[in-house]
Amino acid sequence: MAIGLYFVPASLTAQQYDSAINRLEAAGAGKPAGRSYHTCFGEPNKLAVFEVWDSMASFERFGQTLMPILKEIGIDPGQPQVMPIHNVING
Repeated sequence: MAIGLYFVPASLTAQQYDSAINRLEAAGAGKPAGRSYHTCFGEPNKLAVFEVWDSMASFERFGQTLMPILKEIGIDPGQPQVMPIHNVING
C-alpha cells in the first residue's frame, strides 16, 4: 500500500535542505527506488517535506542512507506523519 510521509522539522533551512539533496545525489540515492513523489515547501528558514512511497519498507531502506546524512548536517527530521494514500491525480 502506498503511503504519504509529512515531515515538519523544528528547523530546516533552504541551505540545509540543498546540502542534504546534494549529499543524497552523491551517495547515489537522489532518486530512490519506491519513492514516487517528493516536495519541499515553506519559508526558506522553516521548510517541510512531503513524500509518497510505495511502502514503508522502501522508505526504511532509504532511511539507512538518509539518516546519517541528516545527522551530519544537523537536521532533526522529527517524527513524520504517516498516512495511507487513497488516490493520486497527476496533472
